[in-house]
Amino acid sequence: MRARTLLALLAAVIVGGTVFFRLVEGWSWLDSYFFTVVTLSTVGYGNLVPTTVAGKIGTTVFIIAGLGIFAAAIQRFGFHAIARHRRDSEAESRHSLAAQRSKKK
Repeated sequence: MRARTLLALLAAVIVGGTVFFRLVEGWSWLDSYFFTVVTLSTVGYGNLVPTTVAGKIGTTVFIIAGLGIFAAAIQRFGFHAIARHRRDSEAESRHSLAAQRSKKK
């Protein structure tokens, strides 16, 4: 899956979760966003807990759907960062080798 698609899906899940918890649990926008990110990242501080039936069911659906998207996004961006690091290291090695060769001449 493309990085932009994953980023868009991740943003949609975060926005959707934030709106859901705001409407269902009646939390502030900040608390709703915080709970969404903490739950999605599996940190789970436990300082906010859904109290309504809809909130509890919605949280389980949110975890099942969102966790896969979150994990795929982390994997994709991690892969991108590693590939970039490798390209930079290879370019630096080529530059260093060329500098060594020019010193020998």
